[in-house]
Amino acid sequence: MAINPDYLGREYPAPEAYEVTRGKIREFAEAVNDPHPVYLDPAAARAAGYPDVVAPPTFPVILGMAGSAQAIADPALGVDFSRVVHGDQGFHYSRPLHAGDLLSSVTRITGVKSLGGNELLTLETVADDADGAHVVTATMMLVVRGGEE
Repeated sequence: MAINPDYLGREYPAPEAYEVTRGKIREFAEAVNDPHPVYLDPAAARAAGYPDVVAPPTFPVILGMAGSAQAIADPALGVDFSRVVHGDQGFHYSRPLHAGDLLSSVTRITGVKSLGGNELLTLETVADDADGAHVVTATMMLVVRGGEE
């Protein structure tokens, strides 16, 4: 089944705001094996100019999970998840994420195309803080591998 190109532009808001906590930052830093003190120690983060511990640069993948899951689970979109591989990931920051942030996010389908027998689905998640200011945009491209002929 081909990805439905009519879904280009469709939005999937996160069901609730995401609270960035010291614990979540610590868990993520440990999962990616990055023991930098600004991720773990509030005093080190403040000494580096941050208001609290700061999240590693790839932390926003978590923010896109809710919206991406909604999109992929939508049968009318036509994504066969058993054939999905991660193709690309990128981030555009207005400022670093830190403990205490309360972020709302919306995931939007920004690209649907075929290439070499595969299909490419691009999802963009925009996260804003509690004041409505942009914090980060995370872009993810998924490759839906073509079937064997």
